[in-house]
Amino acid sequence: MLSTTVTTDQFMQAIVDTIYMVGMSLFVGALIGIPIGIFLVVTRPGGILENKILYTMINPVINIVRSLPFIILLVAIIPFTRVIVQTSIGTSAAIVPLIIYISPYIGRLVENSLLEVNPGIMEAAEAMGATPFQVIWHFLLPEAFGSLILSLTTATIGLIGATAMAGTVGGGGVGDLAIVYGYQRFDTVVVFATVAILIIFVQGIQSLGNNLARKIRRY
Repeated sequence: MLSTTVTTDQFMQAIVDTIYMVGMSLFVGALIGIPIGIFLVVTRPGGILENKILYTMINPVINIVRSLPFIILLVAIIPFTRVIVQTSIGTSAAIVPLIIYISPYIGRLVENSLLEVNPGIMEAAEAMGATPFQVIWHFLLPEAFGSLILSLTTATIGLIGATAMAGTVGGGGVGDLAIVYGYQRFDTVVVFATVAILIIFVQGIQSLGNNLARKIRRY
């Protein structure tokens, strides 16, 4: 009843692939998404670098990309993925749509975190003669740091779910294991094992994010 055709090595490789996809996608996505979030905050109406034209151009694009379910985005950009990595199957191929998916998501989360900062802090910084860069770097980001940690935690958990969906098109990782062996071959043990692995991942990352944010806010 508890037998399975999947070996321990296959489980370990699937876990490694998932960590690789999440890590790479989060790193590149954060490099793109954090500046997007800052840009949205400073160029919005009333921002320190208000620019209604640029804000009106970028904001709808973020909304459009975020409105697409990941599985649809994954399939829709297969030609683009092939151009970038020369294949549409495997962990490396899955990273391309994962980055496109998570970048605007992080951007919006960062925007929300920065908007939580007391406007009086920025007004005080400007009154002291701080440049826009100094306001962002020395006042805005430090004040929102705890919230930013929680935002990146949320993004990481979203990526874990997205990597599982990437398994439906041969993206590798735990999701691929669940689809190929668990669903298509009716291996219930694999299904329950992959569910347990994903739960452990999510619980561990959420707990780590909460603890880091709590410690940062104490200082």
